[in-house]
Amino acid sequence: MTGTGTTVPHPGATVRPLPIAVDTMGGDHAPTEIIAGAVDASREHGVRLVLVGQAPRIRRELDRHGFMGKIPIVHADEALDMGEGALASWRKPRSSIAIACHLIRQGRASALVSAGGTAGVVATSRLRLKGQQGVMRPAIAVTLPTRPRPTILLDAGATTDVKPEGLVQYAALGTAYAQILLGLERPTVGLLNIGEEPGKGGKLTKRAHELLTGGSHGIEFAGNVEGHDLLSGRVDVVVADGFTGNIALKTMEGTIRTAFDEVRETMSGGAAARLGALLQRRRLQDLRDRLDPDTYGGGVLLGLNGTVVIAHGASQARAITSACELAHRLAAGRIVERIREQVALTRTSRFGRRTHTDRDGAETPPREPDAAEPKDSPPGA
Repeated sequence: MTGTGTTVPHPGATVRPLPIAVDTMGGDHAPTEIIAGAVDASREHGVRLVLVGQAPRIRRELDRHGFMGKIPIVHADEALDMGEGALASWRKPRSSIAIACHLIRQGRASALVSAGGTAGVVATSRLRLKGQQGVMRPAIAVTLPTRPRPTILLDAGATTDVKPEGLVQYAALGTAYAQILLGLERPTVGLLNIGEEPGKGGKLTKRAHELLTGGSHGIEFAGNVEGHDLLSGRVDVVVADGFTGNIALKTMEGTIRTAFDEVRETMSGGAAARLGALLQRRRLQDLRDRLDPDTYGGGVLLGLNGTVVIAHGASQARAITSACELAHRLAAGRIVERIREQVALTRTSRFGRRTHTDRDGAETPPREPDAAEPKDSPPGA
């Protein structure tokens, strides 16, 4: 049971979710590619959507696809620029992202998909949706292309400075996410560190290791994992602070891109190489699809009162379609309720933390300063 008395479904169980709110104005190729991807998600996969943004431009694009009148539109006066940071959440209260979050809070949408700048999306979502009860900091979860099944990495950059208890909560968030995305009852969790031994790392990882090892959190903790384990599939969920996780993710992405470029160049180097590439065309296509980030739909901001999928800023139609499908799957699996259940197992007196009540009446732990948050927020934020 959750804190609201709602029964959380067994992993794999789904419900029919409310529509997914798509920010049509976010991304390098907005709104053209965003709307094209949304149309494909609706037409080919039956995902229920609502498009948020400048209504005249949305109507023109829908008409071009022959889809006018088939997806609801909600007008938004403003849009966040790709380069805008966290303060944009205050400067543009009528942005398409803010309006999409409002739809979620009103119960008119179940999730948000945006290819806007990560800082602006995270800040606006945190401001409008609020953190879930008991969640210290949200985290961005991304999918790594491992075998035999994908691996979840979090935090990929939402919060750069956390406490050990925060890493325990990330393990809970990742567990809930993997239960829905991977269909696992007890996904294994590893702590990203500089060595496998329990005594390795700094104060943060050492203490987090102690808490994960010694507590009964409903988490299947498998110990420390190292950087070379990220693509090995050794565990189902890898936990790190946002600074470390973001560097690890981008290093891995750059390495994969370089390696694939080298393979492609080698395969086109001569007649024999081209023949070999032709014979291996299907395997090479499968490899490219598996390593293509557009296949996975983007990162998911976990820990808020709503689901937020952040697609890459350069996303084209295919990536947006994947992001809409991912948001639909998470909403159908009731990810918010699942996280509430998992986090409740970590909120005990053994952490030695007192709680307070926020403006909405939710009981939350005291917050430590976060370098990613604006320091000149208006009073009462």
